[in-house]
Amino acid sequence: MTKPLQGLLVVSLEQAVAAPYCAARLADAGARVIKIERPEGDFARGYDSAVQGLSSYFVWLNRGKESLVADIKDPADAALLHRLIAKADVFIQNLAPGAAARSGFGSNDLRVRYPRLITVDISGYGETGEYASMKAYDLLVQAESGLAMVTGHPAGPGRVGVSIADVGCGMNAYTGVLEALIERGVTGCGKGLKVSLFDAVADWMNVPLLYFEGTGKSPQRMGLAHPSICPYGAFATKDGALVLISIQNEREWAMFCAKFLDAPDLPRQPGFETNTIRVANRTMVDERVGQMFATLTRDQAAVKLRASNTAYGFVNDLAALSHHPALRRTQVELPSGGVAKIVAPAVIRVGETLDLGSVPSVGQNSAAIRAEFTG
Repeated sequence: MTKPLQGLLVVSLEQAVAAPYCAARLADAGARVIKIERPEGDFARGYDSAVQGLSSYFVWLNRGKESLVADIKDPADAALLHRLIAKADVFIQNLAPGAAARSGFGSNDLRVRYPRLITVDISGYGETGEYASMKAYDLLVQAESGLAMVTGHPAGPGRVGVSIADVGCGMNAYTGVLEALIERGVTGCGKGLKVSLFDAVADWMNVPLLYFEGTGKSPQRMGLAHPSICPYGAFATKDGALVLISIQNEREWAMFCAKFLDAPDLPRQPGFETNTIRVANRTMVDERVGQMFATLTRDQAAVKLRASNTAYGFVNDLAALSHHPALRRTQVELPSGGVAKIVAPAVIRVGETLDLGSVPSVGQNSAAIRAEFTG
């Protein structure tokens, strides 16, 4: 079955997470992705060795790509890269600010030379201003954007436990490429796209920022609780499980009180009447809810929560995630000949069989690509 981007060529001068994420999604959709690597390979290959000796990051983000080892500072390799780009639909790069342009691969010049080309420049903080030259790694951006300050426990800020700035940036880049491909189908012209890690997280910070600028107050760090809804948090069962519940309106609260707490009159008692009042009396409300959870096992709590039509979820560890009934898996081939079972991409294409291709070794396709694009 033909994939939606089959026939498109993507050249990606990439490393780490953000650009490889974008290119991996393009490869999943059928594009041919040629990944340009240094002789030692993308440094993300060395992040860990958890997947049969390979990096978990690299296996996740580089399935279905071809690996070409090239030195863009070498005139012969630069000429080869230009021959590739001349036939490419998309060029992606996330080198240090200005590095691509200094080597003759600035996006503006490339689009003049190849008018149908879509270029994607990925940076940490954008290409202008005093932060343009700053190194930008995921946790640094979480801190700079204010995300860390609204995340974590009241005792102190925390890190989102995955590389959310990188992933968000890669998602934005992928979306931008798809839009640019649609536009090119109308105009016949390529497009320059610029995305940054900071912009990705700052966009998601709109609600806390608008709240702060409107009230002068920052949302409190609540751990596994919600700053403006109560009860909305995690409670321990008598067998040690943590169950997170979410009450969104007074109808749900009344049902929760009647069917889970066995206290149908509670919504009429002082301190429990409305969400605003419950937030002001959070300690008392959470204590009352916690008392019931403490009498129940995990399974018993689930039965009562379902009977009360309450939204809930268990606070799972990774062992539980690995066996979660909703978890969808697929597999990719490794250079060793083995396979890695990874989480399947989020979008299901109805009627299609998922095939993500294999993970390349360093320079695995160099000889074939050089022969194909010979001068």
